[in-house]
This record gives sequence, structure tokens and C-alpha cells, in this order.
Amino acid sequence: MKPASLAGIVLVVLGALALAYQGITYTRQKDVLDVGPIHATEDTKQRIPLPPIVGGIALLGGVGLLVAGARQKA
Repeated sequence: MKPASLAGIVLVVLGALALAYQGITYTRQKDVLDVGPIHATEDTKQRIPLPPIVGGIALLGGVGLLVAGARQKA
């Protein structure tokens, strides 16, 4: 498989995922209480937003690389 086509497929998949999820969510644990043998933690969910334009640019770039890879001579 040509490198341009492979990079295009990866960008198309990443762009589609970025458009579908529009961000990355992760959980962070924070110690609330730590007294002797007693431990209490708090889970907070945080989100890193991804604007739809990032997914769109990745998707279009991937399609462009796929077209460029198909036009290259073997």
C-alpha cells in the first residue's frame, strides 16, 4: 500500500471520530480525605473539546491524500 494512501486512511478515520465524539473525556481522581487508614477520593470527569473544524480538516485532508495516492504511478 502506498504511504499517501495509508496516511489518508488514518486521517479519514481520525477526522470521522473527531466529528462523532467532538472531544476527549477523561476521569481524574482527587484525594479528598486521607486520615490514617481512611481514604476518600473524588472522581471528576473532565473534557477536552475538539471543534468540528478540526475533524473536518482532517477528513478533507485524508480524502485529498487518498486521491493523490490513487493518482501516483506504481
